[in-house]
Amino acid sequence: MLAVRKLNATVGEGGKVEVTAPDLPVGQRVEVILLLEEQGDGKRPALDILDAAPGHRLFKTAEEVDAYLRNERDSWDC
Repeated sequence: MLAVRKLNATVGEGGKVEVTAPDLPVGQRVEVILLLEEQGDGKRPALDILDAAPGHRLFKTAEEVDAYLRNERDSWDC
């Protein structure tokens, strides 16, 4: 059977996280999962979101977008 404990901790120097549970037996194997609290207002710049997306951005600059659109328009049968 899986037992769950929720403990709070603060990250120390060098990224060290210390968990104290004196009621656990010495040698007991445990799995530790870290859930990080959001920092700030939780908003990210749009470019950061696009950079994290699979395939990243198709265009890096406005000039690249303009060139792509110009080529597309030139290929239309009008």
